[in-house]
Amino acid sequence: MCGRYTLSSRPEDIARTFDLYQQPDLLPRYNVAPAQLVAVVALKGDGKTRGLAQLRWGFVPYWANDPNSGPRPINARAETVAYKPPFDHAFRERRCLIPADGFFEWAKVGTKKVGHHLRLKAGGVMAFAGVWDVWKAEGRPTLATCAIITVAANELVKPFHDRMPAVITPEKFDLWMGFDTPARDLLGALAPLPAEQLEVVRVGPAVNKVTNDTPACVAPAA
Repeated sequence: MCGRYTLSSRPEDIARTFDLYQQPDLLPRYNVAPAQLVAVVALKGDGKTRGLAQLRWGFVPYWANDPNSGPRPINARAETVAYKPPFDHAFRERRCLIPADGFFEWAKVGTKKVGHHLRLKAGGVMAFAGVWDVWKAEGRPTLATCAIITVAANELVKPFHDRMPAVITPEKFDLWMGFDTPARDLLGALAPLPAEQLEVVRVGPAVNKVTNDTPACVAPAA
């Protein structure tokens, strides 16, 4: 599962990583949570140019009768995303990259749950695999939403959870977002990031509240 993550990297680093034409106007995020607006990179209508937009995290398919009724899943399983509603159409037509520089998991320590920040050892931005969709209805606000695709956890993440975000490496960005990529190649790109590329840092209690969105959320525990 991925239910909380960070994106505090500099906008110029995000633009360079994702080869964006314009530098994004983004504030540092230290505690991104479901139902919030999140940065998403996808191909524009020309099928070549990458753009960044803010979508609501919590997936609503285009065919939903009412976005206010029913679940808004934040994660899609790699094993079923290609054929299982509500994600199957978006997997075929609307794949995206969700920029992040770390994600949180919790472990029970005594009677408390303690947050841990998992991030690249080398630092920098990574790209979660995602799907997105747009819900429209006459007289109602348009709703653009997304979900993060998860895979089986690697050895570093397993002590915390059996799932982790699927990370698309830069050399596979075009493959992942391409309009004509075969499904077998898309599914082949969804694999756990090797454990040796990640590090884990135990953090303080600030991250436990979604209303906290400051550097204290990623500060090592005292």
